[in-house]
Amino acid sequence: MDQQKKPLIHWADMTADRICRQLGDKQSYTVASGITPSGVVHFGNFREVITVDFVARALRARGKDVRFIFSWDDYDTFRKIPPNMPNQDELTMFLFQPIVDTPDPFGKDDSYAAHHEKAFESQLQKVGIKVEPLYQSKHYRSGDYKVGIKTALDKTQEIKDILNQYRKEELASDWLPVAVYCANCNTDNKVGEKKWDGQNLTYKCGNCDHEGSENIETTSRLKLPWRMDWPMRWAQEKVDFEPGGKDHSSQGGSFTTAKDIVKLFDWQAPIYLQYDFVAIKGGGGKMSSSSGEVVTVNDVLKVYEPEMVRWIFASYKSNVDFSVSFDLDVIKTYEDFDRQERLAFGVETGNEKKVNMAKRVYELSQIDEHPKEMPFQPSFRHLTNVLQINDGNLDRAKEYYKEDIKNSRDERRFSQRSQCALHWLENYAPEDFKFSINKEAPKTEMNAPQREFISQVATLLQSGGEATLNDKALHEALYEIMHSLEQKPMDVFPLCYSILIGKEKGPKLAGFIRTIGTDQVSKLFKGVL
Repeated sequence: MDQQKKPLIHWADMTADRICRQLGDKQSYTVASGITPSGVVHFGNFREVITVDFVARALRARGKDVRFIFSWDDYDTFRKIPPNMPNQDELTMFLFQPIVDTPDPFGKDDSYAAHHEKAFESQLQKVGIKVEPLYQSKHYRSGDYKVGIKTALDKTQEIKDILNQYRKEELASDWLPVAVYCANCNTDNKVGEKKWDGQNLTYKCGNCDHEGSENIETTSRLKLPWRMDWPMRWAQEKVDFEPGGKDHSSQGGSFTTAKDIVKLFDWQAPIYLQYDFVAIKGGGGKMSSSSGEVVTVNDVLKVYEPEMVRWIFASYKSNVDFSVSFDLDVIKTYEDFDRQERLAFGVETGNEKKVNMAKRVYELSQIDEHPKEMPFQPSFRHLTNVLQINDGNLDRAKEYYKEDIKNSRDERRFSQRSQCALHWLENYAPEDFKFSINKEAPKTEMNAPQREFISQVATLLQSGGEATLNDKALHEALYEIMHSLEQKPMDVFPLCYSILIGKEKGPKLAGFIRTIGTDQVSKLFKGVL
């Protein structure tokens, strides 16, 4: 189907349409994102990347070629050591030097920057995001940006005029739009007395008293600060679209100034989209790499399937903030995803707008090819019961679902969802949600009616009649026995759970008994008589 003729229902498609209308209907577009590897790249950073990925997919759906560049700002200065990093004393020696020159404190990669870059790039692959990484240190040091740096220095006054519009105090008369890494100590935090003559930049370092000079044609030590660097790279890479967070989008923020500064580099600001922050429910608000208290994409993938991670973001408008849950809300999130999947495949009905949105969100959520038929859906809640009944053994749990798993996609769904369920049970599930089936019948005190109830239920289960064929029939049979003995649910159900799992409550009893297996439950019940 021709994507351009479809109704624009998702914000990613609306944004792609806006890009084509405002920039002209080109065959190829460049979309961009970027992060400074100042510490562990966290889940909050991920929102920008997946926002761009959704728009890239929407452009490709219109038949466009898309270049998705991802800039690693690894030539930024190493300003702060996150508390979750090892070898703090060694890292202290590299403060205010380029992040790319800071050693990997884990001793595995070429640098501190490379360690965090490789980790995040591997996580992007897991959720189906393919980018063209650009390492800014290489571009600065190879001279790729020397024209941009010279342009900024030559147009210092114009840049000052733009920035001063949004400052309470105007920039100093000798201010220059460039940072310098000292040729002697490689730091930039106390470099002053900078002077530009059109070809050379001289400076004095307050850390080591070195007086240096850098020629624009040969230097690898000059770097534009963020407010100049961002628009310079828009022009360098001919960027057509790049979003930004709240912090960049406010009046007078970096996007406000960048869209004026970029004109000095003979380019225009890309189509822009503000995205809001994402948090972890119960966390401390906005995540920060420098704080060390972060949740990564890998952490989230331990609880949610890759398609679900994409689906969560695709389900919200880009300018709406939201939280990802690790608590009991995980069950509801899985139920919501499964419901939308059923809508997308027409297994469940809904109004046309709801169904169309479900289909588009589901399309944007896929890692691989779109499934041709409705995938297997093991209910997350029920899966946690099946896994616990089988002591976390995936092979035994898989046997329970053998009639439902029909292809490799279903195999992957079972494997990923089971791993997520086990991790959730071990790390986040409330204690009253956890259980293990008693291997032997426990010593149990019962009165006469309770004993008779357990005896009759054991006989019923052993007989394997129609009353055990489905949850509803067994539920009704349990109540029939209970009422015949003039008992109430509180008289007998806690007793059943105590015999089965040593607790007073658990999953809905009829379904629980059938999931455990009527033979096993019958043996436990007979064992207490």
